[in-house]
Amino acid sequence: MTKRNQRIAVGMSGGVDSSVAAYLLTQAKYDVEGIFMKNWEEDDQDECNSKEDFEDAKRVCRLLGIKLNTINFSDEYWTNVFEVFINDLKKGFTPNPDVFCNKEIKFNQFYKYALSQGFDLIATGHYAKKVNNINSELHSPTDRIKDQTYFLYTLDEKVLRNTVFPLEEMTKDEVKKISSDLGFGLEKKKESMGICFIGKRKFSSFIDSYVEPVKGPIINYNDNQIIGTHEGLSKYTVGQRKGINIGGLKDSIDSPWYVIDKNINENSLIVSQDQSPLFYTGEIELGQFNAINKISDNQNVKVRFRHGGDLRDCVFTIRDNKYIITLKENERGIAQGQAAVLYIGTRCIGGGTVISKCLNQN
Repeated sequence: MTKRNQRIAVGMSGGVDSSVAAYLLTQAKYDVEGIFMKNWEEDDQDECNSKEDFEDAKRVCRLLGIKLNTINFSDEYWTNVFEVFINDLKKGFTPNPDVFCNKEIKFNQFYKYALSQGFDLIATGHYAKKVNNINSELHSPTDRIKDQTYFLYTLDEKVLRNTVFPLEEMTKDEVKKISSDLGFGLEKKKESMGICFIGKRKFSSFIDSYVEPVKGPIINYNDNQIIGTHEGLSKYTVGQRKGINIGGLKDSIDSPWYVIDKNINENSLIVSQDQSPLFYTGEIELGQFNAINKISDNQNVKVRFRHGGDLRDCVFTIRDNKYIITLKENERGIAQGQAAVLYIGTRCIGGGTVISKCLNQN
């Protein structure tokens, strides 16, 4: 089958990346159609700008001479992304809705929908690279600053095999130039976020609508003394400095306070002016583990705990049916629910979410 008769469905968000991705596919002689996914039912404030995004996607498809289809995944998004996000916040975790959205919507619902409509392949505007060896592999793209493989570690290899990343060799600046040259007018548009449903509202005030804020004690890590009252644990994450609202304490030094931990059972926020407890080496158990390709037990790999974060040396092991990584280097502010994504060289091999830390503090 040649590209000319391969039907490909490209996810169109109305943003610059997916728009240029669609253009590149047309230049590669695929039979291209755009798919606009509506994932959030707006209220009267229209926080997610879905209508504007749809109009932008429609305008780009008209310029490219390709058809734009629409599909509503808002029910699936609510159940499999938003409710999971809220439930994790209630547990005191630090979840990442971008990961959930890719796993449940873009590379599940969208993929299945595309195949059901007779498409051969799907494409997205992610900055990631697919390499076909014996199996399909997920690699970092040319633009390492925009590298989005961190959000794609939940991909199934079979889905990856039928996915195209048109921007894999592009830099963001090159993408913006193409948008400008073609008259898309999207190069200055704000990038979409996994929590677009929050819109212009403050995160804490939005979350209060779904997670009842229960105030509790703020405890000094160093002497276990109560030094204040927090506004609800879901408003804080490990390593946070701003918004703790501690000040004017007798005998305290004039330096910032940091969130060290959250005690869910006692509804207490643990803080310190000393950052050293935030740096860890040792063992971390990962839950909801996914391997894009086979990973060997007792394998030396690298791990990334946040998008754009540094890669840290670690050893991956499977012990009593538990997935464990043992950090060889210090990492700051590891929180439960955070994604830990594993790499060998430029290849993203999978990952999981942090369940527990059995760590040795330096």
